[in-house]
Amino acid sequence: MSISLAEGEIIKEMVRDKLYIVTGSSKGIGEALVGQLLGDPKNHVIGVARSQKSLPNPRFTALSLDLTKIEEVLANLKQFFPAGDFQEVVLVNNAGWIGEIQHLGKIEPESIQRIFMLNTIIPTVLMNAFIKVYGNQKEINRMIVNVSSGAAKKAIDGWSCYSASKAAVNMLSEAAAAEAKLDQTGIRVFSVAPGVVDTAMQQDIRSADAASFSSLSRFVELKEKQQLSSPSFAAGKIIELIQNAEKFDEVLLDVREF
Repeated sequence: MSISLAEGEIIKEMVRDKLYIVTGSSKGIGEALVGQLLGDPKNHVIGVARSQKSLPNPRFTALSLDLTKIEEVLANLKQFFPAGDFQEVVLVNNAGWIGEIQHLGKIEPESIQRIFMLNTIIPTVLMNAFIKVYGNQKEINRMIVNVSSGAAKKAIDGWSCYSASKAAVNMLSEAAAAEAKLDQTGIRVFSVAPGVVDTAMQQDIRSADAASFSSLSRFVELKEKQQLSSPSFAAGKIIELIQNAEKFDEVLLDVREF
């Protein structure tokens, strides 16, 4: 495990710049987000992933952590949210896993634990810590963006745990947004479905057994007909949301609708 940010370190060069914390930052949408965010010289990014490597950019901090292991996350929680005089701080809970594509009754218990840990519990822990650290800093813009899924709103055979874990993220986001209004923290919270994106997760989906996933042919067809959106497109839409948050009243959003 390598962490390039010393515990409790104040990043002095971040004065009045923007800080983005992105989980699942080593591939897919997360990797595209990091690349696009670093295109702005005022942005500093903390990328968190099990296989996250350092980048040749002084504005990028790599946290190599296994987000399915809560003890590892808790031991390094201060590394996610450093002190600094920022004008904006944004947490993007992007890390996620489709899990075993299998009907209930055939899923390994360890897989059930892992998918809810990565998709639901760790995002909740990070949201809780984010609000604790930055909740009273009303002079700066603060935002939480949870990457959800269209599967959170419908039952899909073979995806029971994935759909349930993302549905939990949606409700968590709505509750957090309601609490922010009641507590007058000024923190904005969104849960965003990125659409069907051409990532490694889609490869896992297309490798599923048709007997365990009745929608397999549809996802194979989406790839064959080149109807999957790119990680760069999804990342760009998330950045569009972040930069124009005042235009959005709803908590639950879909990039295909804005």
